[in-house]
This record gives sequence, structure tokens and C-alpha cells, in this order.
Amino acid sequence: MKKFHTLLLCIGTFAASYTYAQSTRDLDPTNMRDGETVEYCSSHKKMDEAMKDPEYKAQREAFIAEMSEKKGSNDTEKGTLYKVPVVFHILHNYGSENISDNQIFDALAILNRDFRLQNADANNVKAEFQGLPVDVEIEFVLATKAPNGACFNGITRTVSALTNDGSSGSAQVSAIINGNDVFNGQWAPSKYMNVYVCGEIGGAAGYTFNPSGGSSMYFNGIFVLHNYTGSNGTSSVYTSRTLTHEVGHWLNLSHTWGPNNNPGNASSCNDDDQVTDTPNTIGVTACALNEASCGPLANVENYMDYSYCSKMFTAGQRTRMRNALTSSTAGRNNLWTTTNKDATGANGILTLCKTEFSAPKTLICPGDSVTFSDESYNGATSWTWTFTGGNPASSTVQNPTVTYNTPGIYSVVLTASDGTTNLTETKTSYITVLPASSSLPFYESFENYSTLAASGVWFIKNTPTNEAFEITSTAGFYGSKSVKLKNSSQTGSSYDELLSSPVDLSGVTSAQAVTLSFRYAYRKKVSTNSEKLIVFLTNSCGDDWDQRKTLSGNTLGSITASGDWSPTSQADWVTIHMTNVTSQYWISNFRYKFVFEGSGGNNVFIDDINIYEGPPSDPIVNGTASISENTNLINGLNVFPNPADEELNVEFSLAQNQAVTMEVYDVTGKAVKSASVNGQVGNNVILMPVSELSKGMYFVNIRTNGFSQTLQVVIK
Repeated sequence: MKKFHTLLLCIGTFAASYTYAQSTRDLDPTNMRDGETVEYCSSHKKMDEAMKDPEYKAQREAFIAEMSEKKGSNDTEKGTLYKVPVVFHILHNYGSENISDNQIFDALAILNRDFRLQNADANNVKAEFQGLPVDVEIEFVLATKAPNGACFNGITRTVSALTNDGSSGSAQVSAIINGNDVFNGQWAPSKYMNVYVCGEIGGAAGYTFNPSGGSSMYFNGIFVLHNYTGSNGTSSVYTSRTLTHEVGHWLNLSHTWGPNNNPGNASSCNDDDQVTDTPNTIGVTACALNEASCGPLANVENYMDYSYCSKMFTAGQRTRMRNALTSSTAGRNNLWTTTNKDATGANGILTLCKTEFSAPKTLICPGDSVTFSDESYNGATSWTWTFTGGNPASSTVQNPTVTYNTPGIYSVVLTASDGTTNLTETKTSYITVLPASSSLPFYESFENYSTLAASGVWFIKNTPTNEAFEITSTAGFYGSKSVKLKNSSQTGSSYDELLSSPVDLSGVTSAQAVTLSFRYAYRKKVSTNSEKLIVFLTNSCGDDWDQRKTLSGNTLGSITASGDWSPTSQADWVTIHMTNVTSQYWISNFRYKFVFEGSGGNNVFIDDINIYEGPPSDPIVNGTASISENTNLINGLNVFPNPADEELNVEFSLAQNQAVTMEVYDVTGKAVKSASVNGQVGNNVILMPVSELSKGMYFVNIRTNGFSQTLQVVIK
């Protein structure tokens, strides 16, 4: 896929505002790399804020005094390799910021590559700087022991909405301390280099603080956006060296133009980064290899500049960073000690302590294959898999690929070993192989299911875990049931999915085409609600989804209702006909899904999903006859008097003799009265006493042979 970046031309200094998920920041475009909408680094801004704190200022000044004694020297001889234990703390709210372990591993590999001069592009620096790139001789190793000694893989995960609110980094750190999934408490900066991966960090791609001392995880941690972490997943090669830049700051480097966040300012020629072999420069926001505004040619390929072609540290920078790593004031000198590496599990001695695995998809079509990934830690050397229902049924490969041909729900078992310890992980009901494809015409009224799970053909995803799509028996267009998302009980942003089983469209011809119809009912809670109901289609059984219909804002619905709203008549429903199920989807395992993006509105209902050949039809297409032609249909439903006090008359018309059930529900959905009669052809009236009911609103539902109608009534 091609990437297009908008170039931003800056003349002078001005401010721009960009809106993030839950916070708005006034950003300085002069602090952005060309084509980006976040400030690349805000470390010096954060340092300026921190220096207003007397305790931090005193610690920073003590560190500077310690470093002044080492200026121009290195307490350790070249060839001494420092290894630093690292923990990546992922703060997420179930969104894209919840990046994979593999993306973290990639970020760590890039960091080590750059610090050890193993990056091939270092051989291509501008001729004037050939021979200057150096091996810093610092490596970063994932910790495998938490502060309480618990085994883990160097990554923690914390669920919090604060991931998208970077207005307070200390609040984000507190959320991690109190809520991560490994150890709740302090991860001492003298024992771990803590990296915080978030969805928003105050408008920057990354920031940290120069060493100062103290035990604060905030002032000693590194913050980075998820899409500037590593080169895969949500990130890219283009944004992959942010962590290299920020670790430079963490080890006491400034930007090449000096201790500020203002690249491109001519006054920077008078500033210095305290490193002798990095020429004074104004700083750049692009790969301007011939930049020489300060006289000497600038080293724009340096990691501490903002260029897109950064690829080196210099010997002077190496000395400055290694000196920082031997600081007793900042506590950096404890990180790489043998005692600390043993305590944090960064000593290279790996002992298996947990068996774990994952699969990229667990809901598949018959005949599909799944590649399982071993995620056991730490030090597994052999693997024994068991795949119920799979082919092969067992494997000793670390990451096997398995094919499932028979519909059903299957368990997966992995036993991992390091040669001494054997540990087993069993995931029951892990792989769901969908039922065989339904044929056309397909009609779903939800009348035959008590729950979606019991249906075996409908599936849900609920992010974050709160309310989810479910069967309701108190609202339907023709029948008494539909699918309801109780959105009225959800707060904030939510993302809920209703996924189908396969439908066979392989027999559709170009002459007939195909239509997907469905009905929905929806209300806002307040007029400002702006929510979305989206229909996605797939021709790969869910590997990839295409957005094909979006109903949003007032298009979805403009009427408001308070409380736990439900439709009470057919007039509350809207019928949608999708004629864009084009030939690319005419396959044997076509699937579709409904996605509701909520933001605090009221409930949404889905009913009468109908897929058929031919043009749109308001009556349901179900074999040889449409539902509207069915003689079981109830006509002329009416209730009177309304409001009622002692008696309620329910009137309706039938096309043939048949059993009829009548139920009265209160506003909570609880059935408070019911009756069954043998209805007769023509008009019928049922008299129902209601004097014992409390005053308020109720719903009267009349049902016969899977078809129903509901009306609202008030008892006074």
C-alpha cells in the first residue's frame, strides 16, 4: 500500500491544534518531522516542567555535578558491555495500542541493532562522517522476573482509558503500577528501564527525562506511542527509531542542536549538546544532508536529530551515555550489575516458567488452516501439541499449521519443555469451526434461539467487555425476538460485533445478482449522540473485512428516548437493502457482520436478516412465498382503552384459526401477565383485567406461530 504524507511548510513559529481520543493538545508544528501530526519528541519540554519541582531540580543538579567530574572520560574500558533489563508496559483500552508481543520484540531488536552498530545503513553515512558511527556497547535485555520474583516475558499489560489521555504521564504510570497483569507495585528504575507504550502521550511521539536520581517511575521512564514502537504491527520502518532517540535522552543526551525542542531555529547555533564531535546545528525535520546553517556541515544522520535518515551515534555521545550508566546519583549504575541481572532475570539464564500460545484467528470456516504461535517463556526447547478435530491431530513443531475440516468447537493443548521442566497449557473451546454454509434464500428472524451462543451460527465480539449483542424476546418486527445491544447501559466508547456463519453465494448469476436486507430499530439518548451501525462483508471467511454500509449520526436515527428504550411497533423499524454484495462475494463461504460503534446513546435492535437473489424486496423472501404473504400474520392489532385502568381490550384479525399468545411486559422487560386463546378467522377481541397492575407504561405482545406485534399501553 502506498503511503502519502502531507508536507507542512513552516514559516516562523505558530501553533496548531490536533484532537486525540480523549485530549486536545496545542502542538508546535516546528517540533514535528515533515508529514507528521505529532511532535517527534517533547523530552526537553518535560524537563523544563520537571525542573520546577525542587526535589527533582536538586537531584538533577547532583547528577550534573557527578557527570562534570567524568567529562571527557569513560570509567570503563572499551569492550565492557553493559546489559540493561527492560520492561515494556503496554497501557491500552482494547484498541490498536494493545500491540502484539512480536511488535515489542521487534522494537527491542531495533534498539539493540542501533546501539551495537549492527545497522547496515551506518555504512552509508555522508562522506564527511565516514568512520564516526560507533558501537555504544550497551544492550537491552527483556527482564524475565518481576519485582516479586514472578516469572513473565518482559511485557506487562494494563487496561485503562488513560492510554488515550496523555495530559498526565504520572497518572498513566499510576494506572500501570496499580493495574498491570504481572505485578502491582513499584518497578524500581534502579532495577528496570521502564518503557510505557500508550495511545496518546500529550501530543508527542515519545519523551523521557535526562537522568536525575530518585525512585520515581515517571521521571525515570520512557514514553512512546504504539505506532512509533518497532517497525511492524501498528508501526512502520518510517517511525521505528523513536525508541533509539528517547533512550539517548534517558542516557543523558540532548538533541544535536542543544537542550530544547525547537529544531530549525537559527539561535541554536549558539547552543551546544555538550558533545565535541557533533557539530553545532539548527536541527532538521527532514533528511537535509547538506544542512550547514551554523557553518560546519551538520550531522543530520545522528539519532538525536529529527531527520528521517538517522543512523548513528558518535564516540562523544557513547562516552556521555556510558558515563550516565555508571552514575550512582541516578541509580543507573545498579542496572547492569550481576546481582541486578540475576534479580530481574536478565542474566541470560532462562528457565521455563509458563507455557502459552495464541492463534491469529479462532473462528474459521471448514477447510481453513490456523498457524499457532508458541509464546512460552522463558527458554522452551521442545513442544508437544494436541489438536482435537485438527489435521494433524498432534505436532512437535514450535509453530504448527493445522487444518480443520469438520464444524465444531475444539480444544488445543500445548506442553512445552526446557529439558528439565514440562509445563502444559490447555485452552478449551478455543477453535470454532463454523457450520456448513446456508443456502439461498437465507432468512434469520432469531425466533428459534434462546441465546446467540445456543444458536451455534451467530457470534459476538465485545470490546471493551460490557454489554454485548444478545437475543431479546420482547421486540421483533414480525416475531417476538430480535437481537438487541443494550447500548443504554454502556458509557464512553464501545465497539460491538455480531458475526454470521457462512452463506453459499456461489450459485448467484450476474443476471439475478443478490440483495442483503435487514431491519434495525434505534434511538439516541440525547440529540448530540453520534453513533454508527456498520455492515462488513468478507470473501475470506473473516481474514479480511470490507466496509460496505455505514449508518451514522442522524442517518442512523435522529429520534431521542430516555431510559432503556425498545421498539413498540413496526413503525419503529427501518429496513435496509444492500445491493452492493457484488460478484467478488459470490463464493461458497460468504460472511458478513454488523458492527456498532457506541458513544453513550440508546439501544439498537437488528431483525429479519434476509439474503436472496434478485432486486430488493420489502416482504421477506423465504423460499416460495414472502413472509408478508404468510397466512399466520396478525393484522389490525389495537388496544383500548389506552390509557386503561381496570380492563384492557386487545383486538386483532386472523386469516385462519390458530393459537394466539398474549403477554404484557413492564418497562424492565419482565412479563407481568399472559394469556393463550384459540384465535378464529376474522376479528378477535381479548378482554384482560389490569386493575392489579401498578400505574405506568407496559407493552402488549401478540404472538402466533413465530410472528408477533407489540403495542405500548399506559395503566393509570
